[in-house]
Amino acid sequence: MTGITPEAFIMGMSALAAGLAMVAMAGVGIGIGFNAGKTVESTARQPEAQGTLLKVMLVGVALTETAGIFALIISIILLFANPYAQ
Repeated sequence: MTGITPEAFIMGMSALAAGLAMVAMAGVGIGIGFNAGKTVESTARQPEAQGTLLKVMLVGVALTETAGIFALIISIILLFANPYAQ
């Protein structure tokens, strides 16, 4: 590791970790799409349950989206407010 300062190493690893945290957004997109698809499928099978299904779907989407928001916050902290870099 000659020629690499400790601060540069920390910033490089922070950028890598922020990129990996953003991979979680792909999981969020897949989860929300799966949730909405199953709700449409359930509504097609049982149209009278549409109101209940919509409420459950919105709660599921909100819970799924929070994981993506947490990943975004972690990546922003790692990139711009890194506690390990001086």
